[in-house]
Amino acid sequence: QVQLVESGGGLVQAGGSLRLSCAASGRTFSSYSMGWFRQAPGKEREFVAAINRSGGSTYYADSVKGRFTISRDNAKNTVYLQMNSLKHEDTAVYYCAANIACGLHRQRDDYDYWGQGTQVTVSS
Repeated sequence: QVQLVESGGGLVQAGGSLRLSCAASGRTFSSYSMGWFRQAPGKEREFVAAINRSGGSTYYADSVKGRFTISRDNAKNTVYLQMNSLKHEDTAVYYCAANIACGLHRQRDDYDYWGQGTQVTVSS
């Protein structure tokens, strides 16, 4: 079992940056591959980025590629999402998720544990 708590959301102007953090507690953090998802009002929860257990491999949705960076610090039990060049359409609740399986995963159903989410609002 792992508990996930996101932080770092807020209101930012278009073109600005935010860094989200997701702190994990419970079982060994490095045993999990991690992902970030987001859900805008009236829309399905969608994949944003994933990172493998060691942090050596990452994978991004096309919509954020080149603007967002996922990383992790296994010593701090934390995964990050650095978001640059933010657009109004990035506005959503952002969730981190943990997957006990190795590798990179973009499907919601692949993930075993979820945080409560943090709101990101980008003003245009």
